[in-house]
Amino acid sequence: MLTTLRIKNLALVPDLTLELQPGCNVITGETGAGKSIIIGALNLVLGERADRALIRTGSDSCSVEAVFDVKKLRCSVRPVAEPNQATGSTLQLFLEENGLEPCDDHQLVLKRTFTSAGTNRQFINGSPTTLATLAAIGEWLVDMHGPHDHQSLLHPAKQLAILDAFGGLEKEREAFGELVRRRAAFETEKSALIVDEKTYAQQLDLLRFQVKEISGARLQPGEDAGVEEKFQRASNAAKLLQLSQAALDALSENENSLLTQAGAIGRTLQELQRVDAGASGLVELHAQVGATLRELQTELSHYAEKVDVDPAQLQQLEERMDLLRTLKRKYGATLAEVIAFGEEAKVKLNALESRDAELARLNAALEKLDAEILSAGRKLSAARKKVIPQLAKAVGKQLADLGFQQSKFDVAMTITRWGETPSSPDFSGKHSLGSTESRPTNSTGLDEIEFQFAPNLGEPAKPLRAIASSGEMARVMLALKTVLAAEDEIPVLIFDEVDANIGGETANAVGEKMKQIAAQRQVLCITHLPQVAAPADAHYVVTKQIRDGRTISEIALLNKKERVTELARMLGGQTDAARKHAEALLR
Repeated sequence: MLTTLRIKNLALVPDLTLELQPGCNVITGETGAGKSIIIGALNLVLGERADRALIRTGSDSCSVEAVFDVKKLRCSVRPVAEPNQATGSTLQLFLEENGLEPCDDHQLVLKRTFTSAGTNRQFINGSPTTLATLAAIGEWLVDMHGPHDHQSLLHPAKQLAILDAFGGLEKEREAFGELVRRRAAFETEKSALIVDEKTYAQQLDLLRFQVKEISGARLQPGEDAGVEEKFQRASNAAKLLQLSQAALDALSENENSLLTQAGAIGRTLQELQRVDAGASGLVELHAQVGATLRELQTELSHYAEKVDVDPAQLQQLEERMDLLRTLKRKYGATLAEVIAFGEEAKVKLNALESRDAELARLNAALEKLDAEILSAGRKLSAARKKVIPQLAKAVGKQLADLGFQQSKFDVAMTITRWGETPSSPDFSGKHSLGSTESRPTNSTGLDEIEFQFAPNLGEPAKPLRAIASSGEMARVMLALKTVLAAEDEIPVLIFDEVDANIGGETANAVGEKMKQIAAQRQVLCITHLPQVAAPADAHYVVTKQIRDGRTISEIALLNKKERVTELARMLGGQTDAARKHAEALLR
């Protein structure tokens, strides 16, 4: 149930907290007092479009918060991506899948704020969320009926779900849906195999090349790091050998080497000593230099001999390293990803090379499933055809109590053969077969239905969505809700202007119908009729007040004495007769 509605800076409401009761809640008040603000606030918190003109004058933003007690919630929340799908996940799973906080103490809190600058923010249990998610969860919590509604009962998919719920056909419906989902999985496999011959040949060539290239490399996860390390060592050895050999060349192994020049210098110094005996020290110093150079030559030779360089191995390492880099550039950031790509390519290649056998297997499976789907669909259609008169009769009885003595409620049903799409609805209820060969994707059966209503004798029945009068629409919805109260899972029902163009005994019947529904659902009703307000479990009145030179709307829960006063006002005044009539209505 909706326990609390908090409104701040919306239209004539600066700050208001409405605590609602179980059962039937009615809201009354003078025309223009602000009753519609309650509906507007609920629309906002349930995901409707925000109008910046609703922000209270002088304020930059407004907010609406709704608190729901979900302890006894039975309904499922349908996925955001499938707005016409009647099934979905449980509330708790829905919250988890959308990254939202779980309900604390069985309380679900929805909040919506928007600013004069056009900024929207919405929250579920304090977690930021999208407007689509807020709307999705709102559609399964609240159903509004009136001029400002989002009426789930107008959607053919929801109407079909209602028919199945009324007839207890949920198991048959789910069994059909499971068959269709299995078929879709097979179709996905098949579509991957069915290509034109040119594309088929191209795919085969590409996969064969990829598999050969990757498998031929005989990859090991992480080997690229080892190859690069070995390459660095090998390439450095070549450089060391090159440098040491260059040093030996300069020292002793060419015509202008240092040792050759040192020998020439020694001969010159010896000639100098023969001329001047005092130059003997120079000859000795030269001898020391020569010995040092020859020692350097020996050490360099030994160093060069120790450097092991295999040019063939170096080339192999370089080629391997280039291959690994190429494969990673083409198939994955790491060798593990390249190997995984190759395994996947093998699977695809095997499937394509055995395409004919695989297609034969899939076609056989699809043929079998088609027969099962057709059989299940026919059984479900037959069961629905039996349920339709029962539903039409039950709703018609409720409509008669609500003042539609000569009205007619019916359900138009269109049935297709499996493998064909439905043509336009056949409102005679006969089978209407389409002609195209594409299979319907609907997992709810072979049928499409449309609730129809003719308010007056002699008028043709029209789809429920085509009803122009909000009063007629509200009473039809009320009749449906009365019949379906036990099956329908939406826990909170809101009726706005259900009393339009009615009075007398019909008004009494409307009040009683809402009381019946409120035995199993929470009901919130805005009304101008005392006969509708009197049976309610809780009665609220909206009034306009002047505070600090500004008009504001307030709402208050009435006690028994105050209810008599308000009902008397609605009956025409505070006369003794009006008060006695009000007391009688409450009794």
